[in-house]
Amino acid sequence: MAKIVWDDTGKRYYENGVDHGVLYVKNGPSGAYTTGVPWNGLTTVTESPEGAEANDMYADNIKYGSLRSAETFGATIEAYTYPDEFAPCDGSVEVADGVTIGQQDRVPFGFCYRTNIGSDSGSSDYKLHIVYNATASPSEKAYETVNDSPEAITFSWEIETTPVNVTGHKATSCIVIDSRTADPTKLTALENKLYGGNSTGEPTLPDPDEIITMMTTEE
Repeated sequence: MAKIVWDDTGKRYYENGVDHGVLYVKNGPSGAYTTGVPWNGLTTVTESPEGAEANDMYADNIKYGSLRSAETFGATIEAYTYPDEFAPCDGSVEVADGVTIGQQDRVPFGFCYRTNIGSDSGSSDYKLHIVYNATASPSEKAYETVNDSPEAITFSWEIETTPVNVTGHKATSCIVIDSRTADPTKLTALENKLYGGNSTGEPTLPDPDEIITMMTTEE
């Protein structure tokens, strides 16, 4: 057996950055996702999974076993701006041209984004994150007077998700594809579906089963 080597050349990986944000608004609680639109000005996505807590069981004066609670996926999205299509997801409805009212029902949405993977070899790989069935909580907006050190407002939304079914696995709210190990041709086909293009039609959000089929089917 070969000896373990630490920090081998080309394997000193790290992750940073976030880009290629796309929003897919849902047509009603059980409807399909609408055509994807770019989310410009995306600055931070903080993933915050919860649950999966241990519940220990004791018997015969010893620890008999341990059960874990269900895991849920949540996140915080921060951005300098947001697509107009996000308004109903944030509880706003346009009642006339340029006129919106708040405190309305919040529409679920899907969301995808990329995070960079760097290394000592200068590689430009990435992870593609796809989130399903998200809803956004009300967020605070602080408007300040313009002064000699002006700063743009950063909007922030905490999101919660409801998992969707995956054949042969537990339901999930998030899929991650790593460009270092995914088939490049299949990954390109998936991105063409997510981002759209002249030959692939409008940007659409495939469900987990469709993504798994696309990434595993032999050509």
